[in-house]
Amino acid sequence: MTWENKSRVATVEEVGAIMGRPASMIMLKQISALDEGCRTVLAQCPLAAVGYRDADGVSRTTFIGGTPGFVGVHSSTRISFTLPDGEAHGPVSFVFLLPGVGETLRINGSVAKRKGAETFVDVKEAYVHCAQAVIRSRLWQPSAPAPTPEVQGEGPLCAPGVADFLAAAPFLALSTWDKDGGSDTSPRGDWPTVARILDGRTLIIADRKGNKRADSLRNLVQDDRLSFAALVPGRTGVLHVRGRGMITDDPELLKTLALRGMPPHAALLIDVEHAEVTASEALTRSRVWTTHVERGTAPDLLAIAGDHLAANMAQTGVLARVLKIVTGIPGIGRMLRLVMNRAYRSGLRKEGYEAVEVVAQTASPVMADPLREVRIAEIRRETPSAVTLVLEDGTGSFDFRPGQFFTLITDIDGRPTRRAYSASSAPGENHLEVTVKHVEGGRFSSHIHHTLRAGDRLSLRGPSGSFHTDLAAEHDRVLIAAGSGITPMMSMIRALLAIPATNRIALLYSNRTEQEIIFADELLRLEKENPGRLTVTHVLTRQQGRLDTAALHNWLTDLRPAQDAHYYLCGPEPLMDTVHNVLTERGVAADHVHDERYTSGADITTTTAPQQMIIQDGQHDIGSVIVEPGQTLLDAGLAAGMPMPYSCTVGNCGDCMVLLRTGEVAMNGPNCLTSRQKADGYVLTCVGCPLSKVTLDIAEPSTAENP
Repeated sequence: MTWENKSRVATVEEVGAIMGRPASMIMLKQISALDEGCRTVLAQCPLAAVGYRDADGVSRTTFIGGTPGFVGVHSSTRISFTLPDGEAHGPVSFVFLLPGVGETLRINGSVAKRKGAETFVDVKEAYVHCAQAVIRSRLWQPSAPAPTPEVQGEGPLCAPGVADFLAAAPFLALSTWDKDGGSDTSPRGDWPTVARILDGRTLIIADRKGNKRADSLRNLVQDDRLSFAALVPGRTGVLHVRGRGMITDDPELLKTLALRGMPPHAALLIDVEHAEVTASEALTRSRVWTTHVERGTAPDLLAIAGDHLAANMAQTGVLARVLKIVTGIPGIGRMLRLVMNRAYRSGLRKEGYEAVEVVAQTASPVMADPLREVRIAEIRRETPSAVTLVLEDGTGSFDFRPGQFFTLITDIDGRPTRRAYSASSAPGENHLEVTVKHVEGGRFSSHIHHTLRAGDRLSLRGPSGSFHTDLAAEHDRVLIAAGSGITPMMSMIRALLAIPATNRIALLYSNRTEQEIIFADELLRLEKENPGRLTVTHVLTRQQGRLDTAALHNWLTDLRPAQDAHYYLCGPEPLMDTVHNVLTERGVAADHVHDERYTSGADITTTTAPQQMIIQDGQHDIGSVIVEPGQTLLDAGLAAGMPMPYSCTVGNCGDCMVLLRTGEVAMNGPNCLTSRQKADGYVLTCVGCPLSKVTLDIAEPSTAENP
């Protein structure tokens, strides 16, 4: 679209003429340092929009957070946060959202320093923003289906999923900058869509009447570069847009944005340079669509705004004292809320809105959080390349079956990363031990070995896995492990030896050198303390060569295991295959052989476009959700509150196996699915992403009808 023929608002004075001057009390609500009210909001807020420019001066807006209190408050004028991608430079601005609440907290400042992935910001101003944008957008209500728009011409808005997202998005956070180094990120809302497509590279956003601060418009006549991040209620994706903006009061354009015949007083035209839909970890983890703040527990942002006003009016004496007396009247907060809600309704009706539902602080059902936060009590060096993390949370014991694994989750460079590690401690203790061998190039193991320290915190999911031993069984155990495959075996050995019994435990343990033997001293001690019950045989492959068929036969012949013995195997795939073949040759029953085959933690193949996923339980549809670019099937299902089966989330356990009814799914490998399961149409949702619209049947495999 050509802008030359459109009426352009080009100066700050022209903006003022259209918008009018904000009331003096509006500006008096702004403070220059965080007070107790701001700190309370930040402690409970799980999500915020942030606008910044990177090292190349490119404007960016995104959503950050994931858990309440994700922002570090170091003083009244300094906060810190973690960006999922990139680095912020210069001025930054935030809009903090409380799920279910209309008012927002806005903070503006500038980057002071960076430490790793954490960015520290010097706060310059903070204030409570009115609820009109959230109310207009119906942000905390379910979204309505939107028709797919037709986009004229070519441009960034033709990118996969962009037009559909815009058609359904009623809310966005718009970031702008002024010529003096200031930044502003402003909430914008309109129903049913906040930004309308004019052609493949042009958007228009109505600027309806508000508090007349007009920070965004005043900035744009000084610097036309902008960015925004848009939301669709219920979706965990974010639309990121950047480009250049122009303010217009062109009557013909404004008429197209009229509500009940009432056009906005101005509009923002955006020449879009980049548009992309991506999955948002912050949205997924914050669960803002399913968990609103509970009534009576959320900070009262109107009261906080009143405190800010009183603080700035202190120099006026009488007015400040009157305001303080009024705000101290019992029940005045509820009365002010009723008055303000009436004012919101009146103002929005004047804009042309018919049905106006003012946001209320409501309690929604809270989904059970399967994650357990733990603290690293100790990091113990086992070998030059292996350490043991001793984890505790102070709430009780860690219960699992010896041999099972846990999934550790932590942020690495601002992104949540997860890996599965077997427990090496015995179950039932008030701490959990996992032993991790450093893998060259391994992102998670490198983070553990080089970055984590005692006192750091991790999230824990589990236990998971069917590889475990029954402590009550009286049969002998034959354990065969290589390298870090000793970790589940150590859990079994420790747990079994803690129980008085006569059954035998035999361990065959392969390593390249003596220095690489994990738990070497403890194994030697346990063998001496339990003669006749525990035997340990070491194989050092640099001296003796790899374990082959002949060596295994010789060891088993000397061992003479009982007929009812059970065999537990953990190590590299080739060794596991060799051991299986040997045991088959010796006539060992298949149900007496148990193995754990580790899969890699490689990044998952993802799709570039949002895809619909329909969930069935047998023959009945139970829901539909959009899988965003970068998400797995499981991520999207859990974020939408679907009853998805799962456990480890890394492709090791098979608990998330479901039947693919229709569509195409790509899966990361290796994983635990067998060739037969794949041929029968089963997929693992935790490592699968859709390449098309898909239908999944989450019924138990035994009850799901094969296609």
